Amino acid sequence: MLSSHDLESHRKPPTRVRMLVRDFIEDSLYNPHYGYFSKRATIFTAPPHCGGVEGGFDFNKYRDSAEFEVDVAKRYGEFGNGEEDGPGRQLWHTPTELFKPWYGQAIAQCLVSEYLLKYFPYEDFKVYELGAGNGTLALNILDFLKTHYPEVYDRTQYTIIEISEKLARAQRHRLHQQGHSQVVDVVNQSVFQWQRKEHAPCYVVAAEVVDNFAHDVVRYDLKTLEAYQGVVAVDEVGDFVPFYTKISDPLIASYLALRRRLSLPVPLPRFLRSPTLRKLYASLPFAPNLSPPDYIPTRLLSLLKILRTHFPRHRLLLSDFSSLPDAVPGLNAPVVQTRVGTTMIPCGTIFVQQGWFDIMFPTDFTALREMYEFLLSQAGPDADEQDELSYARVSPLASSTSPLSLGADFFSSRARRSPLDGVTSASGLPVGERKSSVFSHAEYLETYADLEKTRLVNGENPMIGFYENVKVLF
Repeated sequence: MLSSHDLESHRKPPTRVRMLVRDFIEDSLYNPHYGYFSKRATIFTAPPHCGGVEGGFDFNKYRDSAEFEVDVAKRYGEFGNGEEDGPGRQLWHTPTELFKPWYGQAIAQCLVSEYLLKYFPYEDFKVYELGAGNGTLALNILDFLKTHYPEVYDRTQYTIIEISEKLARAQRHRLHQQGHSQVVDVVNQSVFQWQRKEHAPCYVVAAEVVDNFAHDVVRYDLKTLEAYQGVVAVDEVGDFVPFYTKISDPLIASYLALRRRLSLPVPLPRFLRSPTLRKLYASLPFAPNLSPPDYIPTRLLSLLKILRTHFPRHRLLLSDFSSLPDAVPGLNAPVVQTRVGTTMIPCGTIFVQQGWFDIMFPTDFTALREMYEFLLSQAGPDADEQDELSYARVSPLASSTSPLSLGADFFSSRARRSPLDGVTSASGLPVGERKSSVFSHAEYLETYADLEKTRLVNGENPMIGFYENVKVLF
């Protein structure tokens, strides 16, 4: 089987190959020659004639959210009228762009408050941003520091890790042009290939990034509940044939083993958790022999391991969607969509023409926090690969008896250990101490944002009201 890394040199989507679903998604989105983000996607930004600050919207002039939405839709249409091959210009927006510079300033205030409390003036202010888009968030953060915290700005080292060569060039040019060349380093590289170790305290920012991290698909045999990994074959004419094999991929096995060790919710519909109902369901005419697809965030797990290994004293700020409408069938399933004219059209499958479709996943923030804290608490290497493969093949409904686990609830927040004097984890905190919290989008912004800047005439605040399906881990 090929991996997405093997396909990076391909200038056209491959035929007569097999790959894991994770590699198919990653190739579709990030292949340097035909990937969605490499060649098709354009990030919406408010035109410079909007009348606001640095090209942003002048929120205080709008009567209500309806008037604001009409203006956004108008400018969205203007921005997306460029000539493109295929269905249309692939355009998408983020809170950073829609509410600039105020959204970025809220993140800056959050980070600098933590830095001043813990590290200033003994450590430099080091920030690593993953996938910086147009560079707007970096620009807003650095402008804010330069104006309001010049003593912190003088000690700032801001590194962008950007997989897209085109975006990396644009970010470098924009930030240098705005006078930040002395504090910014743009590295054109996938974070999954990162090798440099940062020993100092630092902040890692992932704003609306992990929703496009590739996932694997797992389905369970309805008789034995053994897990099977999703694979896709591409035939000689480019048609896709998905099928399932026994778990053999180490990353899939690692995720499934970790999920069981943390006693996270069983990835089966409630009616399939009962042996009697499962048997009855399997006896129905035309009933499938496998459970519904379970999309598991294996690339997110890779990121957490990289943070533990290469950024041992980091603090993570991660914001993304906790739920998404119009998803394909399955658990934790993605939205697959493309823009036709000025309309986004959702699809019913992930197996679509590579490079023309956005594939976007929701994030289970409860599971993310449990995995994140558990991995950071581990000072040693990962468990033996063969043990994890064996462990991953066990029914998800079976009780935990593996030597890799010290009881089903040992590492859950319900039974978190008390901090131990003198014992620290990879995060630098005492073992057992909670490192992160999950906030709703509104809670986070009400804490750190200057809400008067985005308040409309009638008192509504779209920066608070929009993106209700976004959460923040910090």
